[in-house]
Amino acid sequence: MSAVRPELLKSQLFIAGEWRNASAASTFPVLNPATGKIIIEVADASVDDAGSAISAAAHAQAGWAAIPVQQRCHLLRKWFGLVTRCQRDLAHLLTLEQGKPLAEAEAEIAYGASYIDWFADEARRVYGDVIPPPDGGKRILTLKQPVGVVAAITPWNFPNAMLARKMAPALAAGCALVAKPAAETPLSALALAYLAQEAGIPDGVINVLPSTRSQALGEVFCHHPQVQKLSFTGSTAVGKQLISQIASQVKRISLELGGNAPFIVFEDADIDAAVSGAIASKFRNAGQTCVCANRFYVQRSIYEVFLGRLIAAVEKLHIGNGLEEGVNLGPLISPKAQQKVHDLVQAALSEGATLAYSQALSAGLVKQGYFYPAQILRDVPVNSVLASEEIFGPVVPLIAFDTEDEVLELANASDYGLASYAYTRDRTRCWRLSQQLQTGMLGLNTGVISNAMAPFGGVKQSGWGREGSKYGLDDYLSIKYICEDLDN
Repeated sequence: MSAVRPELLKSQLFIAGEWRNASAASTFPVLNPATGKIIIEVADASVDDAGSAISAAAHAQAGWAAIPVQQRCHLLRKWFGLVTRCQRDLAHLLTLEQGKPLAEAEAEIAYGASYIDWFADEARRVYGDVIPPPDGGKRILTLKQPVGVVAAITPWNFPNAMLARKMAPALAAGCALVAKPAAETPLSALALAYLAQEAGIPDGVINVLPSTRSQALGEVFCHHPQVQKLSFTGSTAVGKQLISQIASQVKRISLELGGNAPFIVFEDADIDAAVSGAIASKFRNAGQTCVCANRFYVQRSIYEVFLGRLIAAVEKLHIGNGLEEGVNLGPLISPKAQQKVHDLVQAALSEGATLAYSQALSAGLVKQGYFYPAQILRDVPVNSVLASEEIFGPVVPLIAFDTEDEVLELANASDYGLASYAYTRDRTRCWRLSQQLQTGMLGLNTGVISNAMAPFGGVKQSGWGREGSKYGLDDYLSIKYICEDLDN
């Protein structure tokens, strides 16, 4: 803990610019998944606390929306500068609560900050229109206005970046916000709020509610009359519940939900590049990302070559505590996550798959944290549970295919459509894949696709809306049409 500045380590609720204990004085422990030990006890927000936070945001909303855009941009820019200057401390805090290697945590802090940087500029480009009228006696205008108070629910796998990706466009658009970070990883969210306050963002514009009462607070967000929009990143199952709850209020909602990304390697691919992309896509954050490669389809003629080179690359991964030098594969988030991945692997083996490689774990790692070995399974049946469910762990299921039409059918045979990856040197095939893969995002000859300038989001049951890019403000704005009679 000595590597983290004391002022960044917060354990209370952040409401109306104040650090408060929970109304019921209850707390919950935040655990280090690499050791299983308690980092700190954090205030556990209740339904009453959620109401107070929403009231604070509603009170701040009008004033924040009225601030000239140039001033909002300036405050976001100051916030970006503070986050960037505290990158190392924030990364250390993130690794403590989430487990990912420190280098990955530093990259996440930079990634999250890039959204603050991006939307500090995009706020200036919230343009309206002058529309030619149907007759000369009218003037038709449109303008864009902030939708109002936003509630945000974020996951544990990217506790800094997922919240920054929602906070930045909400604030840029002129919306106040109430955030509920995952109970596993509230410390990064609280540190972001502290730095926002230090940057001069007014009290009540950002409110953060660490809580173990996810369902109860979600219901408050959906039904409270002062919340105008909900932004959620998490599982499809929970997303469906939120849709159902919010429907009666007819509120705005954006959802970034589950994925089941296919990773396709054609026989004309650069195999070494494909292996590098597979490592980057599959093993980042120990496989716990929504855009992780989940199903690996390799053309039969290069199947054995790809497998051999992939094994050689995975053998170089060093698993351990993310704070230790040289570690590039950290723990899973919890024992429950460990068990889920284990059950998926055992199901695939019972269905006919073969374990081609399994990383050795020391007795110390097995005993002290929530580690799961990197594994590669070959000859996985196309209908295996391992190929149909989101793995969220460092496991590669390999499936052979023969033709482009065949693999397209396999890749699209999913309820999800968040991300896809494909490796081929055939440029016309790249275009066909771009047209035919049912996905919100496609990485062609790359395993890394996320950046603030690009629209992040999916199709089918992977969600609604887009985050980042020039489209990222749309979900936080309403369009108002004005018709003026020039003759009166």
